[in-house]
Parts: sequence; structure tokens; C-alpha cells
Amino acid sequence: MPVKHTPTQEVHKGSKGGTTGCGTNTNGHPSHWLNTSERITCGKNGCKN
Repeated sequence: MPVKHTPTQEVHKGSKGGTTGCGTNTNGHPSHWLNTSERITCGKNGCKN
């Protein structure tokens, strides 16, 4: 399930409470991350591919 970074509104591949496809740790600021069904908008390797 994709996760959304609320400060930037960017949607990443991955899950809340782990790491995103591009390697971002979602545990650093858990309140900044939401599970979503939106289309992935991150263009970095791992999320985009």
C-alpha cells in the first residue's frame, strides 16, 4: 500500500512503520506518514520502478 508524506504531499511505494521503496524511513516522524490509495508520485528508484 502506498504511503503519503504529508509535509511534501509526495506518495511513496512502501508501508507506514517501515521503509519506502526509495529507502526513506517512515519511523522517523510517524505522524508525517499516512497509508493511502493514491497513485505513487515519487520519482526516485525503488518507488517509481
